[in-house]
Formats: sequence, structure tokens, C-alpha cells
Amino acid sequence: QLQLVESGGGLVQPGGSLRLSCVASGSIIDIYTIDWYRQAPGKQRELVARISSGGSTNYADSVKGRFTISRDNAKNTVYLQMNTLKPEDTAVYYCNAHLAGFGFWGQGTQVTVSS
Repeated sequence: QLQLVESGGGLVQPGGSLRLSCVASGSIIDIYTIDWYRQAPGKQRELVARISSGGSTNYADSVKGRFTISRDNAKNTVYLQMNTLKPEDTAVYYCNAHLAGFGFWGQGTQVTVSS
């Protein structure tokens, strides 16, 4: 069974950067589409970025031009580089791997953008 562990969250000032990592174990991830979601307090979980098994990427309008998703299949890891962070980016960030209707979630990592 695929297991995902996110890391890299923390407290950062507005305008700063963070890089989140999602490390997979239990299976190779190169066949999976990987998503990054986020959930702010009192809000629904929203899709932030997606990378397909072939490397195609998609982003929510709110992060386009600021966030970059990438994958290193040799390391079984997917990254989310977040630049020019804003207070409204504050949330718990989760990675999700899915294939043919099956999905796996990590436990999340907290990102707080505040001065």
C-alpha cells in the first residue's frame, strides 16, 4: 500500500518561500497522478496543483505563477515550490496520489504565512 509523508511546512513571512515535499513508500509513484491540496480553517479542501504521470501540470488560478509542482521519480518524491507567499496561502497542505479511482493521502503539513 502506498504511504505518503509531507514535510517542509512552517511559518514564513509574506513574500517568502517554502518547498514542500511528499515522499512515497510502499510503491513506486511514477504511475500515479499526484495532487497537492490545501485546507484552511473553516474552508473546504481545495486542489492547488496537479502533476500527471507524464509530467503535465495544472494549477489553481490563485497560485498560478507562484507555485511549481515537480516530481523526482527516482526519489519517489513530489515537490511543491511556493514563492511569493501570501497570508491567504495559510493552510494545511496535503498530497494525494491517485490512479484508476484509487487514492492515497498523506497526513498534511501546516503552512502559516504571517508577519
